[in-house]
Amino acid sequence: MRHNLKLDFYLRFYTHPGQSILLVGNVPELGNGQPAAATELGYVNGEFWHVSIVLTGTPPEPIHYHYILRNTDGTLTEEWGDDRSIDAQAITAAEIQVIDTWNFAGEFENVFYTSPFREVLLPRHKAVRKARPKGTPTTIFRVKAPAVDVNANEVVCLLGNSTGLNDWNEDHPLFLAPGQDWWTLELPLTPESFPLEYKYGVYDKKEKKLTRWETGPNRYVPGDARPDKVTILHDGFVHLPNTGWHGAGVSIPVFSLRSKDSMGVGEFTDLKLLVDWAVKCGLRLIQLLPVQDTSANHNWLDSYPYAAISAFALHPIYLNLDDCAGKKNHGLIKPLNKKKKELNALTELDYEQVMKLKLLTAKELYELQKEEFKKDPGFREFFDRNKDWLVPYAAFCYLRDKHGTPDFSQWTIHSQYDADAILKYVSPEKPHYDSIALQYFIQYHLHLQLRNSVDYAHEHGVVVKGDIPIGIGRYSCDAWQNPRLYHMDFQAGAPPDNFAVKGQNWGFPTYNWEEMAQDGYCWWRQRFSHMQNYFDGFRIDHILGFFRIWSIPMEVVEGILGYFVKAIPVHRSEFQQRNIGFDHDRYTRPFINEAVLWEAFGPDNDFVKAHYLDAQGNGFYTLKEGYATQRKIAGIFEQLDATPFNEKMRNGLYDLVSNVILLEEPGSDGQQYHFRISMEQTSSFRYLEWHTQQQLKDLYVNYFYQRQDDFWRREAMRKLPALKRATDMLVFGEDLGMVPRSVPDVMRQLGILSLEVQRMPKNTSRLFARPAEAPYLSVVTPSTHDMSTIRGWWEEDRELTQRFFNQELGQWGEAPAFCEPWINKAVVLQHLHSPAQWAIFQLQDLMGMSEHFRRENPHDERINVPANPHHYWRYRMHLTLEELLAEKTFNSELKKEIAAAGR
Repeated sequence: MRHNLKLDFYLRFYTHPGQSILLVGNVPELGNGQPAAATELGYVNGEFWHVSIVLTGTPPEPIHYHYILRNTDGTLTEEWGDDRSIDAQAITAAEIQVIDTWNFAGEFENVFYTSPFREVLLPRHKAVRKARPKGTPTTIFRVKAPAVDVNANEVVCLLGNSTGLNDWNEDHPLFLAPGQDWWTLELPLTPESFPLEYKYGVYDKKEKKLTRWETGPNRYVPGDARPDKVTILHDGFVHLPNTGWHGAGVSIPVFSLRSKDSMGVGEFTDLKLLVDWAVKCGLRLIQLLPVQDTSANHNWLDSYPYAAISAFALHPIYLNLDDCAGKKNHGLIKPLNKKKKELNALTELDYEQVMKLKLLTAKELYELQKEEFKKDPGFREFFDRNKDWLVPYAAFCYLRDKHGTPDFSQWTIHSQYDADAILKYVSPEKPHYDSIALQYFIQYHLHLQLRNSVDYAHEHGVVVKGDIPIGIGRYSCDAWQNPRLYHMDFQAGAPPDNFAVKGQNWGFPTYNWEEMAQDGYCWWRQRFSHMQNYFDGFRIDHILGFFRIWSIPMEVVEGILGYFVKAIPVHRSEFQQRNIGFDHDRYTRPFINEAVLWEAFGPDNDFVKAHYLDAQGNGFYTLKEGYATQRKIAGIFEQLDATPFNEKMRNGLYDLVSNVILLEEPGSDGQQYHFRISMEQTSSFRYLEWHTQQQLKDLYVNYFYQRQDDFWRREAMRKLPALKRATDMLVFGEDLGMVPRSVPDVMRQLGILSLEVQRMPKNTSRLFARPAEAPYLSVVTPSTHDMSTIRGWWEEDRELTQRFFNQELGQWGEAPAFCEPWINKAVVLQHLHSPAQWAIFQLQDLMGMSEHFRRENPHDERINVPANPHHYWRYRMHLTLEELLAEKTFNSELKKEIAAAGR
């Protein structure tokens, strides 16, 4: 029996001065999986780091481990994966030497080890295991080869420079056997075999020959072989060229689906028909918008899918009542058929009518089924697995309705969440228990229906991509349950862009990242884990928020008065250093004079002076106290009639409030400031003298584009790596807008797929991005739900359309006034033939290729208008999915184009 086991870990990795390497694993000597207790390796030379540990006895379970890079700034970068293992029980030697290769998360091959590829898109084949050479193994070769994993005719082979490695004889290669992750070969090499030089290759079993070697120099292993020592080589990936797997997908919100059986809104059960259509056309992915419950106010404002009242609960609007009722209670549903047809015949979603009907019917179904439901073992399992969020959610819904508001600060009871008190409050003995259990009932059936549709997608080779909003609803169960995790005194949004010139104010509280870090981002890890119940991949909405978030004070309405948090502010002393005279009031208070008022209000400026301003002499004015903030102005004008004049007054007053140059950092006692975005466009800036303008512009550029980059990179690397490691789903980032220079590199480091939108080029010297130049680990798309479709965009800006027609489509002459089907198709084909791994299209853009299928008015196809914070999200496809499925010509042509593009 072995009393002690010596383990020598060698890592091939090139580091920079000041960096160090840590090793963490599932045994006490390696920190029990906790990075804070990891073992530090020692530097050997430019190629290797090393550490030796001794275990007392033999661990009963395989040792799993991975490496961590500690950077000079203290941040930690963990390598990707946790699939290296040492089965000490299966090895009798007293010493095990492991030689590893760092697994860089950004290697494109790692994508193929995420759940959608492993389980649906590229399931692994099982090759026949070759006989092991005679003798006790002294050397174990392990390597990954995702390109070979999926080809039943191919196996990984190995040849090298010694008799034990068959002396480079291509007629007699050594075959590796496939496992869950690694191809493995165990050999009884002798000391004379070392040092080793070898390469991996690909052998075609059908052709019975070695078809290709890996690229790059020979692999090299120093050392020796002894009977009491085993060497395990984790060689990373076989170095094969990226011939590239490519897929195409369709994007549409669930609420936009239309089937002949749906009730005025798309439902989870409708996804099966969408899957059938995707299969007919050769599409491998379905992308959805968030499907979480947003029922805050019980009106159409709840149609906004990014303001969830729970990050975990599914939206009741997607419940299929027929499926919920079953055959036994179908009689309750039958009388609804007339209303169902009326709602389904509407061009757009009537959110309030649909929700009212569904909730009333769901309540009746619960009353009929409640005794049977409570005993259902499937429900009991669901409840036990989800009670941490389900119980607070159910209580929140009941208290919201009891008080007539989701604003828990106004509740007379349980305004502050107390877990023990809530457990008592939802007890089955309480008279209101049925109202609580109704939420359990609805969530359970939503879970079954969505899970059933996703299983159906997987059976047909289609994966489903979800969407994780960057924020939570201000008055949500999450904020009520864990207010410490959020900055409730700020609002999240986005700075101005071409789609929202005043910026965006989403109204969400911002995250308290310091507090979230205390428990290792537990809430985020729970969120990712819950997503994996239903989705194969997910889009991180506004991934830039992990670098910094656009934070808007509560007294502000428009996003233009926000600033980035965290950010390095401008210190008051910096103005002096640049010879800028510092006038606190001039820079931080609204600049209002006669010229500014005439510019904003024209001949109505006298009315403005009389009602909203106080004169300060010399032609200057300040806002009256009652109108001093945008929030105060909004409150007053909400009580007035919505006339064009009142709207002009309100918006003009908003502009006066935002006519500033600097925003003071709260709590800095007048010492630190942030620049107001788009400073040069303010009249406050224009009325400064020229020298001051130039000095301020230089400091403005430094603030936004120079000083923050490394700081924001470190902020992201404190959060994203840990969150990425928490899931094996495929992770996509929505990296649009005002993108810091560090973002592309961070996403590349972590293997997060970027989003490349043709009309939002990341190269600011170009008018359009080119799908043909997109990186492999990316998604290309001609439009998103926040934009007009291809056809709608074509009619928005004639000059831009003309340039696109000539420069990007390579066409001569004048562009057509409308986007004809051949133009729409040309744009789609540009994306299908991109080197990007995924080309994903809004359904409207695919239907736009057909004269028969396209909607008459393209502007009716738009899903969201970001500039409008109160947009009604109600778009529905104008055809039924059944009609789409029946169109053989269109589906066949689309499938041919997708196949011709190699997708």
